[in-house]
Amino acid sequence: MDLEPVVDSSEQLTRRGKLFISTHCFRDECPGLEEYRDRWLEIGVPATQVDRVIEFQRRWGGLALPPSPNYDGGPKMLCAEMPVDALERAGWFEAGTLRVSMAYGFMIGPAGEFGIDGDRWVPLHASIEGWIESVALAHHAANWAQQITTIRGDAIDDLPLSTLVPVAETRGMADTWWRGPDSLIAIYTGEAECYGASRLRVARIYAGLDTRGLGG
Repeated sequence: MDLEPVVDSSEQLTRRGKLFISTHCFRDECPGLEEYRDRWLEIGVPATQVDRVIEFQRRWGGLALPPSPNYDGGPKMLCAEMPVDALERAGWFEAGTLRVSMAYGFMIGPAGEFGIDGDRWVPLHASIEGWIESVALAHHAANWAQQITTIRGDAIDDLPLSTLVPVAETRGMADTWWRGPDSLIAIYTGEAECYGASRLRVARIYAGLDTRGLGG
């Protein structure tokens, strides 16, 4: 049974983000987690953590997005789950199911960050909304760009980011978006930071964009 996506969050999505969810995503039926509240509290999970997990599931549980260009597509479906080491890592919880077998998982951090957790924890965006906006923008830019160029590793350092404007709605941390006069640039450094390997950095340049292509 498919359900209409729910977008009610303390951080508002842009018009582009909301349109992306309504036209390119679906929300499958996903059980709530309220029934686990007492059990989690009994084993010592802080009440604030329990509330955050339950609220994330209420807002985003069951939402499936099209694949991201990186991280092997990102979560297949957003779905909160308390990690087995919840008592040792208070504040973190799992954010969604994997599309393929990965060496890391997708997590929500103590301050609401969305990121990957492998050799180390790396926040990609300051919120789940930032991740959604990033996937939406990648989808939009790919549809409007006249040319898409991918560069990797140290070559990324030559990009003239000081002349560009950061795209604020993606709430970038390890991953950032930049807007130029006729282009959008996405820089993904999450895997590089996770494994301490700068060669894993990836940038995509979406060039030849008009005003609509730049904004969405």
